[in-house]
Amino acid sequence: MAPGQEPSVGRPAAVQSDEPAHAAMIAKARALVPRLRERAARTEELRHLPPETEKDLHDAGLFRMLQPRRIGGAELDYVALIDCADLLGQADASVAWNLANLASHHWMLGMFEPTAQDLVWSRDPDTLIASSFIFPAGRATRVEGGYRLHGSWPFSSGVASCAWNMLASVVYSDDEADGIEYRIFLLPKADYKVLDTWNVAGLRGTGSCDVEVRDAFVPDDMTVAVGDLDGGPTPGSKLNPNPLYALPVFSLFPYVLSGVALGNAQACLDDYAEVVRHRISTYNHARLSDFQSTQIKIAEASAKIDAARLIMRSACLNAMEDARRGHIPDMATKTRYRRDGAFSVNFCTDAVSMLFAASGARGLFTTGALQRQFRDAHAINSHLAFNFDAAGTNYGRVALGLPSENLTL
Repeated sequence: MAPGQEPSVGRPAAVQSDEPAHAAMIAKARALVPRLRERAARTEELRHLPPETEKDLHDAGLFRMLQPRRIGGAELDYVALIDCADLLGQADASVAWNLANLASHHWMLGMFEPTAQDLVWSRDPDTLIASSFIFPAGRATRVEGGYRLHGSWPFSSGVASCAWNMLASVVYSDDEADGIEYRIFLLPKADYKVLDTWNVAGLRGTGSCDVEVRDAFVPDDMTVAVGDLDGGPTPGSKLNPNPLYALPVFSLFPYVLSGVALGNAQACLDDYAEVVRHRISTYNHARLSDFQSTQIKIAEASAKIDAARLIMRSACLNAMEDARRGHIPDMATKTRYRRDGAFSVNFCTDAVSMLFAASGARGLFTTGALQRQFRDAHAINSHLAFNFDAAGTNYGRVALGLPSENLTL
């Protein structure tokens, strides 16, 4: 598949919500691929998205693909995250990562109390919201009218461009009988400090800096309990009845970003095939395309990428179908979503690693895209959501009749 081409493999069911709108959004993403690819080196150098890239994404409406239609968003089905990140990932994984990440926060805000939605979107419906969903990084305590929050969170992607941040924290109580609670807090930029910590080997252009909060007050309406996001009606359902806003958030969490790995791997395969199609061996002047080993590697890499696309899209489409039927998935299904999200991204990483090794010394040159695709693939795979040991262990526990160890499900 050529870079920027719409994925045609692994469509287990049609998109149900608004197929023309979905197709139009895909077309807008595809149109950006050439210019985003040209900017990839500069994006890495800046360590965040160039202003013109953010403008392109805003102008195309891509950040608002899952935002409620009543706010002017597209309100597309959840699978749009996979499809758009797949396409943009074929240009630059850092751009695709920030696009999918920040777009998903419009979706999540649609599940908050109406007060929170109105406060954010009445000021600017285009506003961007960052996040860090590392619960142990924060500590919150209940006070009258809300919570006191403090902590230091890593990996808040795209935070420099955002006016708000969704920060996850554990809520502690003095009464041990109350136990602990997982909750998400929505804070304006004035309530947190951005620390310039993003000096990394992969996904360099995402600007995923740390954020620090020191004893901020967060009103009740600007928070949501993780237990309210496990499938079915949410505090925002009274405004946003679309089943999109009744999906189990943390069960489907891997698919916010898994399309990035997919697009990155597809670009790596396309680039590799284009090079070996015309390349002559340095040592014996044979055409690399005539080598059986080359042909097998292309077959194996493409099979893994196609399988990953099928797995990712199936999970999103099936989850939407369940939500339309008012069905809340059981724990076995939720842990399967997490298992498959990690497994499919691991497939993409394997494909890129194999192609990088097959490319020999050519892949080492910093002027080419291959070394960036390799670094980005492993940076993506390092995200906890794609750790198959963790996802696989929890799936196996539930399959064997043991309780889930993932408290967000």
